[in-house]
Amino acid sequence: MTLDALDRGARRITNTIFTSESLLSAALLASATLLAINAVELGGGPQYAGVPSTVSLLSRAAIAVPIGLLMDRAGRRPALLAGYLCGAVGFAVIALAIGWSSFWVLCLGAGLTGVASGASQQARYIASEVWPDAERARVIGMIVFAGAIGAVAGPLLVGPTGSLAERLGGDVMAGPYWFGALLALLAGVLTFALLRPDPKQLSRARETAAQVDDLPPAAIRPARTIFALPLVQLAVASMVISQLVMVMIMVITPVHMHDHSHTTGEISIVITAHTLGMFGFATVTGWLIGRLGNRPMIAYGAGLLALASVLAPLAANVLTLAIALFILGLGWNFCFVAGSSLLGNQLHYGERGRVQGTNELLVALASGAGSLLTGAIFAGGGMLRIGAVGLALTLVFAVFATWRRGAGEQVAPRV
Repeated sequence: MTLDALDRGARRITNTIFTSESLLSAALLASATLLAINAVELGGGPQYAGVPSTVSLLSRAAIAVPIGLLMDRAGRRPALLAGYLCGAVGFAVIALAIGWSSFWVLCLGAGLTGVASGASQQARYIASEVWPDAERARVIGMIVFAGAIGAVAGPLLVGPTGSLAERLGGDVMAGPYWFGALLALLAGVLTFALLRPDPKQLSRARETAAQVDDLPPAAIRPARTIFALPLVQLAVASMVISQLVMVMIMVITPVHMHDHSHTTGEISIVITAHTLGMFGFATVTGWLIGRLGNRPMIAYGAGLLALASVLAPLAANVLTLAIALFILGLGWNFCFVAGSSLLGNQLHYGERGRVQGTNELLVALASGAGSLLTGAIFAGGGMLRIGAVGLALTLVFAVFATWRRGAGEQVAPRV
């Protein structure tokens, strides 16, 4: 396969994944908008509000490694397609649960959407592996930016799809989920039709075209060996710690603002600023990584996380808090995109699925830990203690990153 053919295939795969991820992201955000409300109504009290989202998060964590193994054995397209189809079924099951007034069916649907989310988390790696090293950060940033489309479109779809469902004789609360099922199904159809050749094959072909010796099966390294590599550890730590700090501060900020008598409109402004920081500049982040390198961008991201940890507890008004949460989102973006790019660059095409799946498991667990612990930390010392814990975690990571700074980046056969 010529380099021109490889580039054409890479563009088609990247555009397909960007479109599919935008569709699924919108479906997931629309679902999240109403999930807690439906849980309270079907469960019979506010104590049930977080149960379906927890089930979804646990499903996302549980599927991360199996979906990675499937990607290595069967290919990227079948694994990603399976995830999208699980999402379509999951959204439909939630819609049925609302009609049946069944809390446990609602949880089942939430678990299936968690499987879709788990598969979706690896899409950025799939899109980037079909490109040379120098392009991977840019492509990862592009796929992360697809999350911004979902963050904007998803909540906006709730009202119109609910009204449409009501006009058709259905439940207004079920409308967004039926529409989400259609979006996830469309993402699956696009993946099946256009994600060809399989990105794993294209990645292998690019290595061959670049005259990199292919590893025989016996030479593919065990996970323990890979995770012992300094730059792999740095990449994983970058994503895990940034996720933990970001979730911990983000989740508790609305509670903090409510305690200080801020309106829901003001809370919305702050969270919107945070979302903009997380996703709005992802393509620029990829470009900066191409100019500056992965490790400097991780360092800048850690600096922004530390700054946000200091600013958030000290913010005296909505504007200052919005700036702090924007900085928090941008710091996460730098660490997440650069860490993803750094990890992908250390792996052979036959190793990526399982190693990246393990990384996504750790990131999901960090999300769960952040959500679970932030309330207890806040109860024990307010926003000041939240900021102190976030700062401490970031500084520990900075020390670790400095310790690993002498490691070389050429550790695996790749383009």
